[in-house]
Amino acid sequence: MILQNIKLAMTSMKGGRMRTLLSLLGIIIGVASVVTILNLGNSASDSITGSITSSGYDMLYLSAFDSAKTRDTFDELFGTRLMSSVGGIEVVMPTASSSARIRNENQIKSQSIMGVYSDYAANNSYDVAYGSWFTVEDSIFKRQVAVLGSSAAEALFPGGNAVGNYITIYSGTKGKRYLVTGVMEEKDASFGASYNSTVYIPFNTFTQRFQHMDMVGSYVIKVKDGFDPKKVNSDVEAYLNELVGSDNFFLLSSASLADMVSEVTSTLSIFLAAIGGISLLVGGIGIMNIMLVSVAERTREIGIRKALGASPSVIKSQFLTEAITLTSIGGIVGILLGIGISKLVTNMAGWEFSISVSACLLSVGFSTATGIFFGLYPAAKAAKLDPIESLNYE
Repeated sequence: MILQNIKLAMTSMKGGRMRTLLSLLGIIIGVASVVTILNLGNSASDSITGSITSSGYDMLYLSAFDSAKTRDTFDELFGTRLMSSVGGIEVVMPTASSSARIRNENQIKSQSIMGVYSDYAANNSYDVAYGSWFTVEDSIFKRQVAVLGSSAAEALFPGGNAVGNYITIYSGTKGKRYLVTGVMEEKDASFGASYNSTVYIPFNTFTQRFQHMDMVGSYVIKVKDGFDPKKVNSDVEAYLNELVGSDNFFLLSSASLADMVSEVTSTLSIFLAAIGGISLLVGGIGIMNIMLVSVAERTREIGIRKALGASPSVIKSQFLTEAITLTSIGGIVGILLGIGISKLVTNMAGWEFSISVSACLLSVGFSTATGIFFGLYPAAKAAKLDPIESLNYE
């Protein structure tokens, strides 16, 4: 019976192709909108959170504000005190940064300079392209060595061959020569840090020969394996609140920020999808309209079927199946169109394409429900027609 009703529905749709197409447009546009928006939301969320956690999902970033209360607290030994007071911390790395003019023969560029420890790259999943990162001894003896981010190397050494050559870093009008020991792989920016355009030197070299510091302004904290980064973040925050007060520092974790971004993008996607779903409502009204017209056009057919013994439930199921078939076809076309559009947009944006299976299932379910809801009235109207009046209908 169901297959027969579907065949009748297909025959009816073929009889009025243009009318059927116009009725389907609302469903197709609505489903395509919902699928596109939710797929793009998933792709954007995955791309952003991937960028945030590229330095490691287990990283915390601490910035200290300069005040009388913090100068005696945030020094190079602060990490040792923090690790003894808060569990789950693998390492605390002081960092310092500034901008400076850098010269290589005729190339003079303004670049970001960052003083870091010898384990900074390894703990940040930052790989050397060629050459090597500076050593513990380089930091201890405050040697004038430097490692270049990928774009910094390209700017200072357009012809390549940066490793083994010297650059001059200026502090005011005074310049000091630094031996380039390595060039890094490309790495996405994270928490305001543009890895690629930065020149890295040993922390002790930075503080003694480039910029003297009364206190350390920032730290990178790595959480031990097996510990929840968000829990450690809360513990560190509580410790610092008691130590220096909440107004004297800023703490952020990759895990917390990634979760927040994911939550915001999901909420926004659902909101936009709900707006797109209005098209489904409009499409449903179009389906009801075409079904009412179909009932009027096929009144004599309905009378003949009833005269031959068709019950009201059979007539009702026929027209209801037709409405569901219409919306299901529109839903399938809308899903394919939505996937195609979202794939195109993600390729243009440079995101990794991610299909929202739930969006596809939701769209099909909602379009089918639309067919049932808006098909019930025309189907019920057809089922209630009097067979004698129907046979005499012109």
